[in-house]
Amino acid sequence: MPTIPLSVVVMTRNEEKNIAECLESVKGWVDDIVVVDDFSTDKTLDIVKNYTDRILQKKWELEGASRNFAYAQARCEYVLSLDADERITPELRDELIALFQTPLKYNGYNISHRNYLGTYWIRHGGWYPNSKLKMFRKEKFRYEDAEYHPRAFMEGQTHTLQQDIIHYNYPDFHSLFAKINHQTDYEAKKWIRDGRRMNLLICFRKMWVRFFKFYFIKYGFRDGFVGFFLAIYSALYQFYSYCKYWELKRAISLKTKS
Repeated sequence: MPTIPLSVVVMTRNEEKNIAECLESVKGWVDDIVVVDDFSTDKTLDIVKNYTDRILQKKWELEGASRNFAYAQARCEYVLSLDADERITPELRDELIALFQTPLKYNGYNISHRNYLGTYWIRHGGWYPNSKLKMFRKEKFRYEDAEYHPRAFMEGQTHTLQQDIIHYNYPDFHSLFAKINHQTDYEAKKWIRDGRRMNLLICFRKMWVRFFKFYFIKYGFRDGFVGFFLAIYSALYQFYSYCKYWELKRAISLKTKS
């Protein structure tokens, strides 16, 4: 199969369970595969070597800066950014190959995600199609240097492709609980850094808005128990963030007084 002038960039950290399927989905039809690894201690790099020799290691610090560094290593004009738990479907592969048969018209391309909790495909509540900017002209795109969920900045117009990326977000409930604990650490720090005004009343209002939007407005109830759980999860994200924000703010206040 002829390859297309596209760099696939994947960032890893102990992804031995995921990385082979991710790289297998792009093997043989792209010009360039780059893996930037955060010093994995499992077999991630041994597996990666079966797919590419373009391997770099760099400590993950600010998410935005880390991603910008990774994309800068790409050899091609266009970059397809993948996470280790994402897979390119054969249908999306064929769409991308066809796309590169003529000069590309846009600086960025959005791709829908089929998000999974275990083996359950989450179809409602804003989880599908949930298009994200995944392919872009390298020189026209960058992230802000933020710790978590950095804002993306891109010059020019974008276009949404028809086919999907498979995204195995959470293999089970345990991994989801672990992730919310990790993510809310950064969310609380961001609130402190930005000087955001937060109190318990605002927190409860945001919790209710999140639940109502996910479960009712975006039809999360159609996903049954999973939809109800994810609506609660969305609300709890705000509550956990507020708890950690309160703790950080109190610690700063006590330190200032001492």
